[in-house]
Amino acid sequence: MSNLQQYRVKLNSTFSLKSIKPDDKSERGVSKDADELELAKLASKINALQDILYAQGKHKILLVLQGMDASGKDGTVRHVFSECDPLGIRLASFKGPTEEELAHDYLWRVHKQVPQKGEIVIFNRSHYEDVLIVKVHDWIDDAECKRRYAQINAFEKHLTETGTVIIKCYLHISKAEQKARMQDRLDDPTKTWKFNPNDLKERALWPQYMQAYESAMSATSTSYAPWYVVPADSKMNRNLLISRLLFSALKKLQLEYPPVPAEFKTITIDD
Repeated sequence: MSNLQQYRVKLNSTFSLKSIKPDDKSERGVSKDADELELAKLASKINALQDILYAQGKHKILLVLQGMDASGKDGTVRHVFSECDPLGIRLASFKGPTEEELAHDYLWRVHKQVPQKGEIVIFNRSHYEDVLIVKVHDWIDDAECKRRYAQINAFEKHLTETGTVIIKCYLHISKAEQKARMQDRLDDPTKTWKFNPNDLKERALWPQYMQAYESAMSATSTSYAPWYVVPADSKMNRNLLISRLLFSALKKLQLEYPPVPAEFKTITIDD
């Protein structure tokens, strides 16, 4: 049985990403075949619970995926939700803000994308970009960054108090694994479209990004919206762990299909 709490970041801790190895494979089983079977079973269970979640229309799930370029955010979505009906599941990606978005506060574009009742929403990147890339490039100072940590905590507390379950995952890959995946994108014509030369500029700032992630997660991993560091050099390990986190969250909701209306029991459908 997986101990999911071992990946959880404690609030205001002296947290270091070095404490969790990106090549850890603790979530994997005895063989690749066994792992694929387990992942398929988890996908089926998630699908069953998501169907009830949507039918009940009471709870909301927000899955936040953050990580360095090529850490596997898209791949996570494909595998974790492989069995799910698209109904009730939505993906929101956050790239560089538009002029309209820049004219508002930084949380404006994010709040518009949060899940409604019965929905699972996956954030591919998120509001955390506004305490990561902007801090690494010194577009905001330390004081503003701390203000944003507090604002993000308040924003997420508001979401949880109004029925949203938040699961935040940092996809933890090594610099060597990122290099291999970027090279694969260059070498494989079916993946070259994913390659962005600007990613190399951000890669050169790797130590600054690690510090920014450590600071952000330490300041915003709360009891109501915890961060989990997901070892992601192994794609299978990553997919299994996030599937288990999501399945665990769904099970805790004790979901039930809505009761059958009494008048439905007297309805007869003609031939």
